[in-house]
Amino acid sequence: MKLKTRDMILVALFAALTAIGAYLKIPTQPVPITLQILFCMYAGILLGSKLGFISQIIYVLMGLIGLPVFAGGASGFGYIFRPSFGYLIGFILCGYIAGKISEKIYEVKGLKGFMYIFIAAVSGLAVVYLVGVPYLYMIFNVYQGKAIDFGTALKWGLYPFIVQDLVKCFIVALTSVKVLPALRRAGYIARPDKK
Repeated sequence: MKLKTRDMILVALFAALTAIGAYLKIPTQPVPITLQILFCMYAGILLGSKLGFISQIIYVLMGLIGLPVFAGGASGFGYIFRPSFGYLIGFILCGYIAGKISEKIYEVKGLKGFMYIFIAAVSGLAVVYLVGVPYLYMIFNVYQGKAIDFGTALKWGLYPFIVQDLVKCFIVALTSVKVLPALRRAGYIARPDKK
């Protein structure tokens, strides 16, 4: 697969933004809000499925090789044994799914465009949880030997985050409905009918 220089720069930018998002915390109860998933959704929607996917793989690989880019400055290959690593796998899939759906949107304007992008963002978010919560459950039960039921996994890994993450989907859709058409007009992203 051959990437243009511009594509490499955009991929690196969104990998870096996702890393920065791990450090940007808004203190809320019961858990603080981080912005990783926000940048992950933007990567898919603004870059498309292929580049969004690659940007998130690079982000995860940066952390696995030892760069302190995960939440709290964590890193290293051992991070795969943490309960939250499943969400990082979900980020990779989110970049692809959100991008794939947004690539199918012909006209991105008005309420209709907003709704399509919102659906793309929520679909990407859903994949993060579909991978993240079972992974959390598995790590606690299999690797750490702490028996929890799936309801507890949902209580720890879904319920505290879902409302704030849906707000992030709303923000992504609200801003992308303006940014995506501009990127298409500038020729950075091909319209689906022009491919």
